[in-house]
Amino acid sequence: MSTLPIEPKPVPGAGLVQIHSTVEETIQQRLREERARLEREAGLENREVHHFKRPVERPFTADQRARTTLLFGGLTWKHEKLVHGALEGLGYNARPVPTPNVRAFQLGKEYGNNGQCNPTYFTVGNLVQYLQWLEEQGISREEIIDRYVFFTAGACGPCRFGMYEAEYRLALRNAGFDGFRVLLFQQSGGLSQSDAEAGLEMNLDFFLGILNALNCGDVINEVAYAIRPFEVNPGETDAALERVMEQMFQVFRNKQPWKLKGNLARYLGGFKDTAEYLGKFLDQIKGDDYMPALERCREMYDAVEVDRLRVKPIVKITGEFWAQTTEGDGNFNMFKFLEREGAQVLVEPIGTWIMYMLHQVVQKYKDLKGLEEGAVLPPLWRLDKRARIELDARRKIARLKLAEAIFKNEYHKIVRALGGLGHELADQYELQRQGHPYYNSRAGGGEGHLEVAKNIYYSNKDLAHMVLSLKPFGCMPSTQSDGAQAAVVSNYRDMIYLPVETSGEGEINAHSRVQMALGEAKAKAKREFNEVLERAGLTLEACRAYVEAHPELKRPMYRVPHTKGVIGVAANFVLHLAERMKQEGVHPRGADAGLARVN
Repeated sequence: MSTLPIEPKPVPGAGLVQIHSTVEETIQQRLREERARLEREAGLENREVHHFKRPVERPFTADQRARTTLLFGGLTWKHEKLVHGALEGLGYNARPVPTPNVRAFQLGKEYGNNGQCNPTYFTVGNLVQYLQWLEEQGISREEIIDRYVFFTAGACGPCRFGMYEAEYRLALRNAGFDGFRVLLFQQSGGLSQSDAEAGLEMNLDFFLGILNALNCGDVINEVAYAIRPFEVNPGETDAALERVMEQMFQVFRNKQPWKLKGNLARYLGGFKDTAEYLGKFLDQIKGDDYMPALERCREMYDAVEVDRLRVKPIVKITGEFWAQTTEGDGNFNMFKFLEREGAQVLVEPIGTWIMYMLHQVVQKYKDLKGLEEGAVLPPLWRLDKRARIELDARRKIARLKLAEAIFKNEYHKIVRALGGLGHELADQYELQRQGHPYYNSRAGGGEGHLEVAKNIYYSNKDLAHMVLSLKPFGCMPSTQSDGAQAAVVSNYRDMIYLPVETSGEGEINAHSRVQMALGEAKAKAKREFNEVLERAGLTLEACRAYVEAHPELKRPMYRVPHTKGVIGVAANFVLHLAERMKQEGVHPRGADAGLARVN
Protein backbone atom coordinates (compact mmCIF):
# COMPACT_ATOMS: atom_id res chain seq x y z
CA MET A 1 0.00 0.00 0.00
CA SER A 2 1.60 3.29 -1.10
CA THR A 3 1.63 6.36 1.10
CA LEU A 4 1.02 9.73 -0.48
CA PRO A 5 3.32 12.54 0.65
CA ILE A 6 1.73 15.04 3.03
CA GLU A 7 2.33 18.63 2.05
CA PRO A 8 2.99 21.04 4.99
CA LYS A 9 0.28 23.46 5.74
CA PRO A 10 1.23 27.11 5.38
CA VAL A 11 1.69 28.98 8.69
CA PRO A 12 -0.32 32.16 8.78
CA GLY A 13 1.95 35.28 8.91
CA ALA A 14 5.26 33.40 8.31
CA GLY A 15 5.98 35.34 5.12
CA LEU A 16 5.55 38.65 6.94
CA VAL A 17 8.07 37.59 9.64
CA GLN A 18 10.67 36.63 7.00
CA ILE A 19 10.21 39.93 5.17
CA HIS A 20 10.53 41.89 8.44
CA SER A 21 13.77 40.02 9.34
CA THR A 22 15.28 40.77 5.91
CA VAL A 23 14.41 44.45 6.20
CA GLU A 24 15.93 44.67 9.72
CA GLU A 25 19.20 43.09 8.52
CA THR A 26 19.32 45.54 5.61
CA ILE A 27 18.80 48.50 7.98
CA GLN A 28 21.55 47.31 10.35
CA GLN A 29 23.95 46.73 7.46
CA ARG A 30 23.34 50.25 6.12
CA LEU A 31 23.79 51.68 9.63
CA ARG A 32 27.15 49.90 9.95
CA GLU A 33 28.25 51.16 6.54
CA GLU A 34 27.20 54.73 7.35
CA ARG A 35 28.90 54.60 10.74
CA ALA A 36 32.11 53.33 9.11
CA ARG A 37 31.92 56.13 6.51
CA LEU A 38 31.50 58.81 9.18
CA GLU A 39 34.37 57.36 11.26
CA ARG A 40 36.66 57.38 8.22
CA GLU A 41 35.82 61.02 7.52
CA ALA A 42 36.39 61.96 11.17
CA GLY A 43 39.64 59.99 11.38
CA LEU A 44 38.13 57.60 13.93
CA GLU A 45 38.38 54.49 11.86
CA ASN A 46 38.55 51.37 14.04
CA ARG A 47 41.75 49.44 13.52
CA GLU A 48 42.84 46.09 14.79
CA VAL A 49 44.80 46.63 18.01
CA HIS A 50 47.90 44.54 18.75
CA HIS A 51 48.67 44.95 22.45
CA PHE A 52 52.30 44.47 23.44
CA LYS A 53 52.89 41.65 25.89
CA ARG A 54 56.17 40.83 27.52
CA PRO A 55 57.60 37.78 25.74
CA VAL A 56 58.80 34.71 27.54
CA GLU A 57 62.36 34.98 26.34
CA ARG A 58 65.14 32.45 26.21
CA PRO A 59 67.23 32.66 29.40
CA PHE A 60 70.92 33.51 29.52
CA THR A 61 72.55 30.50 31.16
CA ALA A 62 76.02 29.70 32.43
CA ASP A 63 76.85 27.33 29.56
CA GLN A 64 76.25 30.21 27.08
CA ARG A 65 78.65 32.59 28.85
CA ALA A 66 81.72 31.82 26.76
CA ARG A 67 79.99 32.56 23.44
CA THR A 68 77.70 35.43 24.54
CA THR A 69 78.62 39.12 24.64
CA LEU A 70 77.13 41.24 27.42
CA LEU A 71 76.21 44.73 26.22
CA PHE A 72 75.75 47.62 28.65
CA GLY A 73 75.77 51.43 28.67
CA GLY A 74 74.20 54.62 29.97
CA LEU A 75 77.15 56.05 31.95
CA THR A 76 80.21 58.13 31.02
CA TRP A 77 82.87 56.44 28.90
CA LYS A 78 85.19 56.49 31.93
CA HIS A 79 82.78 54.49 34.07
CA GLU A 80 81.97 52.13 31.22
CA LYS A 81 85.61 51.37 30.45
CA LEU A 82 86.28 50.34 34.05
CA VAL A 83 83.04 48.33 34.27
CA HIS A 84 84.14 46.65 31.03
CA GLY A 85 87.45 45.70 32.65
CA ALA A 86 85.72 44.42 35.81
CA LEU A 87 83.33 42.22 33.80
CA GLU A 88 86.13 40.75 31.74
CA GLY A 89 88.06 40.10 34.95
CA LEU A 90 85.07 38.07 36.15
CA GLY A 91 85.13 35.99 32.95
CA TYR A 92 82.45 37.67 30.84
CA ASN A 93 82.63 38.81 27.25
CA ALA A 94 81.49 42.42 27.63
CA ARG A 95 81.21 45.49 25.45
CA PRO A 96 79.87 48.98 26.20
CA VAL A 97 77.57 50.54 23.61
CA PRO A 98 78.71 54.00 22.40
CA THR A 99 77.47 57.26 23.91
CA PRO A 100 73.94 57.93 22.57
CA ASN A 101 73.60 60.57 19.85
CA VAL A 102 70.72 62.37 18.12
CA ARG A 103 70.39 59.54 15.60
CA ALA A 104 69.77 57.16 18.52
CA PHE A 105 67.10 59.55 19.80
CA GLN A 106 65.37 59.48 16.42
CA LEU A 107 65.46 55.68 16.28
CA GLY A 108 63.99 55.53 19.77
CA LYS A 109 61.07 57.70 18.67
CA GLU A 110 60.64 55.67 15.49
CA TYR A 111 60.51 52.25 17.11
CA GLY A 112 59.23 53.09 20.61
CA ASN A 113 56.02 54.45 22.08
CA ASN A 114 55.01 58.09 21.99
CA GLY A 115 55.23 60.21 25.13
CA GLN A 116 58.39 58.67 26.58
CA CYS A 117 61.06 60.74 28.29
CA ASN A 118 64.34 61.83 26.80
CA PRO A 119 66.59 59.13 28.38
CA THR A 120 64.22 56.41 27.19
CA TYR A 121 64.43 57.47 23.56
CA PHE A 122 68.21 57.91 23.68
CA THR A 123 69.03 54.64 25.46
CA VAL A 124 66.46 52.47 23.66
CA GLY A 125 67.37 53.92 20.26
CA ASN A 126 71.07 53.59 21.07
CA LEU A 127 70.73 49.84 21.58
CA VAL A 128 68.81 49.46 18.30
CA GLN A 129 71.42 51.59 16.52
CA TYR A 130 74.25 49.44 17.85
CA LEU A 131 72.54 46.21 16.80
CA GLN A 132 71.98 47.65 13.33
CA TRP A 133 75.68 48.54 13.20
CA LEU A 134 76.58 44.95 14.12
CA GLU A 135 74.38 43.78 11.26
CA GLU A 136 76.17 46.18 8.89
CA GLN A 137 79.47 44.56 9.94
CA GLY A 138 78.26 41.28 8.48
CA ILE A 139 76.84 39.60 11.60
CA SER A 140 73.49 38.02 10.81
CA ARG A 141 70.40 39.06 12.73
CA GLU A 142 69.95 35.51 14.02
CA GLU A 143 73.52 35.47 15.36
CA ILE A 144 73.02 38.86 17.05
CA ILE A 145 69.89 37.60 18.82
CA ASP A 146 71.65 34.38 19.81
CA ARG A 147 75.07 35.70 20.87
CA TYR A 148 74.36 39.10 22.48
CA VAL A 149 72.37 40.17 25.55
CA PHE A 150 71.76 43.62 27.00
CA PHE A 151 72.17 44.32 30.73
CA THR A 152 70.53 47.42 32.17
CA ALA A 153 69.05 48.86 35.37
CA GLY A 154 65.35 49.03 36.07
CA ALA A 155 63.01 50.29 38.76
CA CYS A 156 59.39 51.01 39.53
CA GLY A 157 57.78 54.14 40.87
CA PRO A 158 56.16 57.36 39.78
CA CYS A 159 58.24 57.89 36.64
CA ARG A 160 58.69 56.37 33.20
CA PHE A 161 61.92 54.67 34.27
CA GLY A 162 59.72 51.78 35.37
CA MET A 163 58.67 51.24 31.73
CA TYR A 164 62.20 51.06 30.27
CA GLU A 165 62.20 47.27 30.06
CA ALA A 166 58.95 47.20 28.06
CA GLU A 167 60.27 50.00 25.83
CA TYR A 168 63.48 48.07 25.07
CA ARG A 169 61.51 44.98 24.14
CA LEU A 170 58.92 46.83 22.05
CA ALA A 171 61.55 48.81 20.12
CA LEU A 172 63.63 45.66 19.52
CA ARG A 173 60.59 43.86 18.14
CA ASN A 174 59.63 46.79 15.91
CA ALA A 175 63.21 47.07 14.64
CA GLY A 176 63.28 43.40 13.65
CA PHE A 177 65.25 42.02 16.62
CA ASP A 178 62.36 40.19 18.25
CA GLY A 179 63.75 37.69 20.76
CA PHE A 180 66.83 39.74 21.70
CA ARG A 181 67.41 39.22 25.42
CA VAL A 182 67.27 42.05 27.97
CA LEU A 183 68.53 41.37 31.49
CA LEU A 184 67.04 43.82 33.93
CA PHE A 185 68.68 44.48 37.27
CA GLN A 186 66.03 45.88 39.60
CA GLN A 187 67.32 48.44 42.11
CA SER A 188 65.21 46.79 44.79
CA GLY A 189 64.87 43.22 43.58
CA GLY A 190 67.98 41.80 41.96
CA LEU A 191 68.33 40.35 38.50
CA SER A 192 65.32 39.25 36.49
CA GLN A 193 66.55 35.73 35.80
CA SER A 194 66.72 32.48 37.69
CA ASP A 195 69.69 32.22 40.03
CA ALA A 196 70.19 28.59 39.08
CA GLU A 197 72.83 28.32 36.36
CA ALA A 198 72.39 32.01 35.57
CA GLY A 199 74.59 33.38 32.80
CA LEU A 200 75.14 36.58 34.76
CA GLU A 201 75.99 35.50 38.28
CA MET A 202 74.97 38.19 40.77
CA ASN A 203 77.34 37.28 43.57
CA LEU A 204 79.60 39.26 45.91
CA ASP A 205 82.48 39.28 43.41
CA PHE A 206 80.19 40.88 40.82
CA PHE A 207 78.94 43.60 43.15
CA LEU A 208 82.36 44.46 44.55
CA GLY A 209 83.88 44.60 41.07
CA ILE A 210 81.15 46.88 39.71
CA LEU A 211 81.14 49.15 42.78
CA ASN A 212 84.93 49.53 42.67
CA ALA A 213 84.74 50.36 38.96
CA LEU A 214 82.02 52.97 39.52
CA ASN A 215 83.86 54.56 42.46
CA CYS A 216 87.15 54.78 40.56
CA GLY A 217 85.29 56.13 37.54
CA ASP A 218 83.65 58.81 39.71
CA VAL A 219 86.89 60.12 41.17
CA ILE A 220 89.00 59.84 37.99
CA ASN A 221 86.26 61.70 36.13
CA GLU A 222 85.99 64.47 38.73
CA VAL A 223 89.76 64.97 38.90
CA ALA A 224 89.90 65.44 35.11
CA TYR A 225 87.16 68.06 35.27
CA ALA A 226 89.00 69.80 38.13
CA ILE A 227 92.28 70.04 36.17
CA ARG A 228 91.15 70.70 32.59
CA PRO A 229 89.94 74.35 33.02
CA PHE A 230 93.36 75.37 34.38
CA GLU A 231 95.69 73.45 32.06
CA VAL A 232 98.36 75.65 30.48
CA ASN A 233 98.76 73.45 27.41
CA PRO A 234 95.37 72.53 25.94
CA GLY A 235 94.81 68.80 25.58
CA GLU A 236 97.29 67.69 28.25
CA THR A 237 94.56 66.69 30.70
CA ASP A 238 92.71 64.55 28.15
CA ALA A 239 95.98 62.87 27.14
CA ALA A 240 96.72 62.08 30.79
CA LEU A 241 93.14 60.84 31.24
CA GLU A 242 93.55 58.41 28.35
CA ARG A 243 96.68 56.96 29.96
CA VAL A 244 94.99 56.77 33.35
CA MET A 245 91.97 54.96 31.94
CA GLU A 246 94.04 52.44 30.01
CA GLN A 247 96.08 51.59 33.10
CA MET A 248 93.04 51.21 35.36
CA PHE A 249 91.24 49.15 32.70
CA GLN A 250 94.10 46.64 32.78
CA VAL A 251 94.08 46.62 36.59
CA PHE A 252 90.37 45.75 36.70
CA ARG A 253 90.73 43.26 33.87
CA ASN A 254 93.55 41.39 35.65
CA LYS A 255 91.98 41.48 39.12
CA GLN A 256 91.09 37.98 40.23
CA PRO A 257 88.36 37.41 42.83
CA TRP A 258 89.65 36.37 46.25
CA LYS A 259 89.13 32.67 46.99
CA LEU A 260 90.02 30.18 49.71
CA LYS A 261 92.61 27.76 48.42
CA GLY A 262 94.47 24.66 49.37
CA ASN A 263 94.26 22.84 52.68
CA LEU A 264 92.42 25.67 54.44
CA ALA A 265 89.44 25.34 52.09
CA ARG A 266 89.30 21.59 52.68
CA TYR A 267 89.72 21.96 56.43
CA LEU A 268 86.80 24.40 56.83
CA GLY A 269 84.36 21.99 55.18
CA GLY A 270 80.80 23.24 55.58
CA PHE A 271 82.00 26.64 56.78
CA LYS A 272 83.91 27.27 53.56
CA ASP A 273 81.26 29.52 51.95
CA THR A 274 80.90 31.72 55.05
CA ALA A 275 84.66 32.00 55.47
CA GLU A 276 85.13 32.86 51.81
CA TYR A 277 82.37 35.48 52.04
CA LEU A 278 84.10 37.16 55.00
CA GLY A 279 87.47 36.84 53.29
CA LYS A 280 86.21 38.74 50.25
CA PHE A 281 85.04 41.59 52.48
CA LEU A 282 88.35 41.72 54.35
CA ASP A 283 90.23 41.67 51.05
CA GLN A 284 88.11 44.60 49.85
CA ILE A 285 88.71 46.65 53.01
CA LYS A 286 92.34 45.73 53.74
CA GLY A 287 93.53 44.70 50.27
CA ASP A 288 95.87 46.78 48.12
CA ASP A 289 94.80 45.87 44.59
CA TYR A 290 93.92 49.36 43.33
CA MET A 291 95.86 51.86 45.46
CA PRO A 292 99.33 51.51 43.85
CA ALA A 293 97.77 51.88 40.38
CA LEU A 294 95.78 54.94 41.50
CA GLU A 295 98.94 56.51 42.89
CA ARG A 296 100.61 56.03 39.51
CA CYS A 297 97.55 57.67 37.94
CA ARG A 298 98.01 60.60 40.32
CA GLU A 299 101.56 61.04 38.97
CA MET A 300 100.21 61.05 35.39
CA TYR A 301 97.75 63.80 36.28
CA ASP A 302 100.42 65.69 38.20
CA ALA A 303 102.52 66.04 35.05
CA VAL A 304 99.94 68.51 33.66
CA GLU A 305 100.94 72.15 34.19
CA VAL A 306 98.13 74.31 35.58
CA ASP A 307 97.48 78.01 36.14
CA ARG A 308 95.20 78.38 39.16
CA LEU A 309 95.04 82.16 38.83
CA ARG A 310 92.48 81.85 36.03
CA VAL A 311 89.14 82.99 37.42
CA LYS A 312 86.56 80.30 36.67
CA PRO A 313 83.03 80.05 38.09
CA ILE A 314 82.29 76.59 39.51
CA VAL A 315 79.07 75.11 38.12
CA LYS A 316 77.64 72.18 40.07
CA ILE A 317 75.66 69.69 37.96
CA THR A 318 72.54 68.11 39.47
CA GLY A 319 69.23 66.82 38.11
CA GLU A 320 67.87 63.51 36.87
CA PHE A 321 70.37 60.64 37.04
CA TRP A 322 70.88 59.95 33.32
CA ALA A 323 70.68 63.56 32.10
CA GLN A 324 73.24 64.73 34.68
CA THR A 325 75.61 61.84 33.91
CA THR A 326 75.75 61.39 30.13
CA GLU A 327 78.35 63.34 28.16
CA GLY A 328 76.77 63.57 24.73
CA ASP A 329 73.75 64.77 22.80
CA GLY A 330 71.48 63.55 25.60
CA ASN A 331 72.20 66.68 27.62
CA PHE A 332 73.23 68.95 24.71
CA ASN A 333 76.95 68.20 25.35
CA MET A 334 76.55 70.55 28.29
CA PHE A 335 79.84 69.80 30.05
CA LYS A 336 81.95 70.64 26.99
CA PHE A 337 79.84 73.75 26.40
CA LEU A 338 80.36 74.98 29.97
CA GLU A 339 84.12 74.49 29.73
CA ARG A 340 84.25 76.31 26.38
CA GLU A 341 82.38 79.18 28.02
CA GLY A 342 85.00 79.45 30.76
CA ALA A 343 83.44 77.46 33.62
CA GLN A 344 84.76 74.74 35.89
CA VAL A 345 82.32 71.81 35.96
CA LEU A 346 81.66 69.97 39.21
CA VAL A 347 80.12 66.68 38.09
CA GLU A 348 77.82 64.50 40.18
CA PRO A 349 79.26 61.14 41.32
CA ILE A 350 77.26 57.94 41.01
CA GLY A 351 78.36 57.26 44.59
CA THR A 352 75.90 59.89 45.84
CA TRP A 353 73.02 57.94 44.28
CA ILE A 354 74.21 54.68 45.86
CA MET A 355 74.40 56.36 49.28
CA TYR A 356 70.95 57.85 48.72
CA MET A 357 69.44 54.41 48.09
CA LEU A 358 71.04 53.07 51.29
CA HIS A 359 69.78 56.09 53.22
CA GLN A 360 66.23 55.63 51.92
CA VAL A 361 66.17 52.03 53.15
CA VAL A 362 67.38 53.17 56.58
CA GLN A 363 64.57 55.74 56.64
CA LYS A 364 62.07 53.07 55.60
CA TYR A 365 63.09 50.77 58.45
CA LYS A 366 62.73 53.62 60.93
CA ASP A 367 59.30 54.61 59.62
CA LEU A 368 57.89 51.06 59.46
CA LYS A 369 59.35 49.80 62.71
CA GLY A 370 56.88 47.35 64.24
CA LEU A 371 54.40 47.39 61.40
CA GLU A 372 55.61 44.06 60.04
CA GLU A 373 53.75 42.37 62.89
CA GLY A 374 50.50 44.23 62.35
CA ALA A 375 49.07 47.69 61.85
CA VAL A 376 49.08 48.44 65.60
CA LEU A 377 52.05 48.29 67.97
CA PRO A 378 51.75 45.96 70.96
CA PRO A 379 50.38 47.59 74.13
CA LEU A 380 52.85 49.29 76.44
CA TRP A 381 52.71 46.51 78.99
CA ARG A 382 53.98 43.94 76.42
CA LEU A 383 57.59 44.95 76.93
CA ASP A 384 58.84 41.65 75.52
CA LYS A 385 57.22 42.23 72.11
CA ARG A 386 58.22 45.88 72.02
CA ALA A 387 61.81 45.00 72.90
CA ARG A 388 61.91 42.36 70.14
CA ILE A 389 60.60 44.88 67.59
CA GLU A 390 63.13 47.47 68.71
CA LEU A 391 66.06 45.06 68.58
CA ASP A 392 65.05 43.77 65.15
CA ALA A 393 64.84 47.31 63.74
CA ARG A 394 68.16 48.32 65.31
CA ARG A 395 69.83 45.21 63.88
CA LYS A 396 68.60 46.00 60.34
CA ILE A 397 69.59 49.66 60.63
CA ALA A 398 73.01 48.76 62.07
CA ARG A 399 73.77 46.55 59.05
CA LEU A 400 72.88 49.37 56.68
CA LYS A 401 74.86 51.92 58.69
CA LEU A 402 77.85 49.59 58.46
CA ALA A 403 77.34 49.35 54.69
CA GLU A 404 77.22 53.17 54.48
CA ALA A 405 80.43 53.50 56.50
CA ILE A 406 82.28 50.89 54.42
CA PHE A 407 81.15 52.42 51.13
CA LYS A 408 82.17 55.95 52.17
CA ASN A 409 85.53 54.71 53.44
CA GLU A 410 86.26 52.88 50.19
CA TYR A 411 85.24 55.92 48.14
CA HIS A 412 87.36 58.33 50.16
CA LYS A 413 90.38 56.00 49.91
CA ILE A 414 90.25 56.52 46.15
CA VAL A 415 89.89 60.29 46.62
CA ARG A 416 93.03 60.36 48.78
CA ALA A 417 94.98 58.08 46.42
CA LEU A 418 94.28 60.50 43.55
CA GLY A 419 95.63 63.49 45.46
CA GLY A 420 92.51 64.72 47.23
CA LEU A 421 91.29 66.78 44.25
CA GLY A 422 87.97 64.96 44.25
CA HIS A 423 85.31 65.90 46.78
CA GLU A 424 84.12 63.63 49.55
CA LEU A 425 80.61 62.26 49.24
CA ALA A 426 77.90 64.61 50.49
CA ASP A 427 76.46 63.52 53.83
CA GLN A 428 73.00 62.05 53.22
CA TYR A 429 71.70 63.00 56.65
CA GLU A 430 72.79 66.59 56.12
CA LEU A 431 71.11 66.56 52.71
CA GLN A 432 67.92 65.24 54.26
CA ARG A 433 67.98 67.90 56.98
CA GLN A 434 68.42 70.71 54.46
CA GLY A 435 66.05 69.43 51.80
CA HIS A 436 63.14 68.07 53.85
CA PRO A 437 61.57 71.48 54.72
CA TYR A 438 61.10 72.08 50.98
CA TYR A 439 60.65 68.55 49.59
CA ASN A 440 59.47 65.63 51.72
CA SER A 441 62.38 63.22 52.00
CA ARG A 442 60.01 60.25 51.99
CA ALA A 443 58.73 61.10 48.51
CA GLY A 444 60.18 58.67 45.97
CA GLY A 445 60.73 58.93 42.24
CA GLY A 446 63.67 60.40 40.36
CA GLU A 447 66.25 61.83 42.75
CA GLY A 448 63.63 62.51 45.43
CA HIS A 449 64.68 65.34 47.72
CA LEU A 450 68.27 65.32 46.44
CA GLU A 451 67.76 67.96 43.73
CA VAL A 452 66.52 70.48 46.26
CA ALA A 453 68.98 69.45 48.98
CA LYS A 454 72.07 69.57 46.74
CA ASN A 455 71.19 73.06 45.56
CA ILE A 456 71.23 74.25 49.18
CA TYR A 457 74.21 72.09 50.17
CA TYR A 458 76.63 73.17 47.44
CA SER A 459 75.63 76.82 47.81
CA ASN A 460 75.85 76.90 51.62
CA LYS A 461 79.12 74.95 51.74
CA ASP A 462 80.80 77.46 49.37
CA LEU A 463 81.40 74.72 46.79
CA ALA A 464 79.76 76.25 43.70
CA HIS A 465 78.94 79.67 42.23
CA MET A 466 75.99 78.22 40.29
CA VAL A 467 73.87 75.06 40.29
CA LEU A 468 72.68 73.71 36.94
CA SER A 469 69.95 71.05 37.05
CA LEU A 470 69.68 68.87 33.94
CA LYS A 471 66.54 66.80 33.50
CA PRO A 472 64.45 65.22 30.73
CA PHE A 473 61.61 67.11 29.13
CA GLY A 474 58.45 66.55 31.15
CA CYS A 475 60.14 64.48 33.90
CA MET A 476 57.54 64.38 36.67
CA PRO A 477 59.83 64.07 39.75
CA SER A 478 62.14 66.81 38.44
CA THR A 479 59.18 69.05 37.65
CA GLN A 480 58.04 68.67 41.27
CA SER A 481 61.55 69.59 42.42
CA ASP A 482 61.52 72.70 40.22
CA GLY A 483 58.35 73.83 41.96
CA ALA A 484 60.04 73.46 45.34
CA GLN A 485 63.17 75.25 44.08
CA ALA A 486 61.16 78.46 43.74
CA ALA A 487 60.83 78.55 47.54
CA VAL A 488 64.51 77.65 47.97
CA VAL A 489 65.74 80.46 45.71
CA SER A 490 63.46 82.98 47.44
CA ASN A 491 65.08 82.10 50.80
CA TYR A 492 68.66 82.05 49.51
CA ARG A 493 68.92 85.28 47.55
CA ASP A 494 72.58 84.88 46.50
CA MET A 495 71.94 81.46 44.96
CA ILE A 496 72.24 81.08 41.18
CA TYR A 497 70.09 78.15 40.12
CA LEU A 498 69.01 77.16 36.61
CA PRO A 499 66.90 74.14 35.60
CA VAL A 500 67.22 72.99 31.98
CA GLU A 501 64.97 70.41 30.38
CA THR A 502 66.70 68.32 27.71
CA SER A 503 65.33 66.53 24.68
CA GLY A 504 66.57 65.57 21.24
CA GLU A 505 66.08 69.14 20.05
CA GLY A 506 66.41 72.65 21.48
CA GLU A 507 70.18 72.73 22.01
CA ILE A 508 70.60 76.37 20.94
CA ASN A 509 67.86 77.55 23.27
CA ALA A 510 69.30 75.58 26.19
CA HIS A 511 72.82 76.89 25.61
CA SER A 512 71.48 80.44 25.41
CA ARG A 513 69.74 80.11 28.77
CA VAL A 514 72.87 78.65 30.36
CA GLN A 515 74.99 81.47 28.92
CA MET A 516 72.81 84.08 30.60
CA ALA A 517 72.99 82.40 34.01
CA LEU A 518 76.71 81.71 33.53
CA GLY A 519 77.32 85.41 32.90
CA GLU A 520 75.97 86.12 36.36
CA ALA A 521 78.14 83.35 37.84
CA LYS A 522 81.24 84.75 36.11
CA ALA A 523 80.55 88.18 37.58
CA LYS A 524 80.16 86.59 41.01
CA ALA A 525 83.49 84.73 40.66
CA LYS A 526 85.36 87.84 39.47
CA ARG A 527 83.89 89.95 42.27
CA GLU A 528 84.99 87.32 44.78
CA PHE A 529 88.52 87.22 43.31
CA ASN A 530 88.94 90.98 43.44
CA GLU A 531 87.73 91.11 47.03
CA VAL A 532 90.23 88.41 48.00
CA LEU A 533 93.09 90.27 46.28
CA GLU A 534 92.18 93.39 48.21
CA ARG A 535 91.86 91.51 51.49
CA ALA A 536 95.23 89.82 51.00
CA GLY A 537 96.92 93.08 49.90
CA LEU A 538 98.24 91.45 46.74
CA THR A 539 98.25 92.15 43.03
CA LEU A 540 97.71 89.60 40.31
CA GLU A 541 101.23 90.32 39.04
CA ALA A 542 102.70 89.66 42.47
CA CYS A 543 100.86 86.35 42.70
CA ARG A 544 102.12 85.27 39.28
CA ALA A 545 105.70 86.23 40.16
CA TYR A 546 105.54 84.14 43.34
CA VAL A 547 104.15 81.15 41.44
CA GLU A 548 106.96 81.43 38.85
CA ALA A 549 109.46 81.29 41.69
CA HIS A 550 107.82 78.18 43.15
CA PRO A 551 107.18 75.62 40.34
CA GLU A 552 105.44 73.17 42.70
CA LEU A 553 102.47 75.57 42.69
CA LYS A 554 101.93 74.73 39.01
CA ARG A 555 101.25 71.08 39.79
CA PRO A 556 97.58 70.02 39.97
CA MET A 557 98.19 67.71 42.95
CA TYR A 558 99.52 70.54 45.09
CA ARG A 559 96.92 70.87 47.85
CA VAL A 560 95.29 74.29 48.17
CA PRO A 561 93.16 74.52 51.34
CA HIS A 562 89.55 75.64 51.08
CA THR A 563 88.76 78.84 53.01
CA LYS A 564 85.29 79.18 54.51
CA GLY A 565 83.24 81.75 52.63
CA VAL A 566 85.39 81.50 49.47
CA ILE A 567 84.27 79.40 46.48
CA GLY A 568 86.56 79.78 43.47
CA VAL A 569 89.86 77.96 42.94
CA ALA A 570 91.65 81.22 42.04
CA ALA A 571 90.34 83.06 45.12
CA ASN A 572 91.33 80.23 47.47
CA PHE A 573 94.72 80.06 45.75
CA VAL A 574 95.39 83.77 46.36
CA LEU A 575 94.62 83.40 50.08
CA HIS A 576 96.96 80.41 50.24
CA LEU A 577 99.72 82.37 48.48
CA ALA A 578 99.26 85.23 50.94
CA GLU A 579 99.61 82.82 53.87
CA ARG A 580 102.74 81.26 52.39
CA MET A 581 104.28 84.68 51.76
CA LYS A 582 103.52 85.68 55.33
CA GLN A 583 105.11 82.53 56.75
CA GLU A 584 108.20 82.99 54.57
CA GLY A 585 108.47 86.70 55.29
CA VAL A 586 108.24 87.48 51.58
CA HIS A 587 107.33 91.00 50.48
CA PRO A 588 105.68 90.51 47.07
CA ARG A 589 107.11 92.55 44.25
CA GLY A 590 104.71 95.12 42.91
CA ALA A 591 102.40 95.00 45.91
CA ASP A 592 102.82 98.74 46.46
CA ALA A 593 101.93 99.50 42.84
CA GLY A 594 98.22 99.27 43.53
CA LEU A 595 95.65 96.47 43.35
CA ALA A 596 95.11 94.83 39.99
CA ARG A 597 91.51 94.26 39.01
CA VAL A 598 90.08 91.40 36.92
CA ASN A 599 87.81 92.78 34.22
